[in-house]
Amino acid sequence: MTQSVAQFANVAAHPKLTSVQRLRKFSRLLDNAIGIPGTKFRIGIDPLIGLIPGAGDIVGTALSAYIVIEAARLGIPKAVLGRMVRNIVIESVFGSIPVIGDMFDFAWKANMKNVDLLEEYLKNPQNAVNK
Repeated sequence: MTQSVAQFANVAAHPKLTSVQRLRKFSRLLDNAIGIPGTKFRIGIDPLIGLIPGAGDIVGTALSAYIVIEAARLGIPKAVLGRMVRNIVIESVFGSIPVIGDMFDFAWKANMKNVDLLEEYLKNPQNAVNK
């Protein structure tokens, strides 16, 4: 019961928290939704969508861009948004290479990296911008 009250107080104190939590869940769906049996590795729907020739990489990039758009709406500075876009560009460029790109897509996890950047900025704005 005490934990519920503390969580409610935290949400009330940080109105951006619900958006960040939603983006965290979305990034997990994209990058880590499915555990690979017998290993510690997880994959998401983003690299699976990327397996669709042509349109898969475009759809994956669009889904990844949603996180950056939401971060911009939350008021994240351009420097942090730039790093987020860079993560997506790296994933898109290398992910578009047949076979090798698909393996890269499974490992890079740009969406998780981007939500980490968002959370890092919200926790400590000065340090996140100066990196």
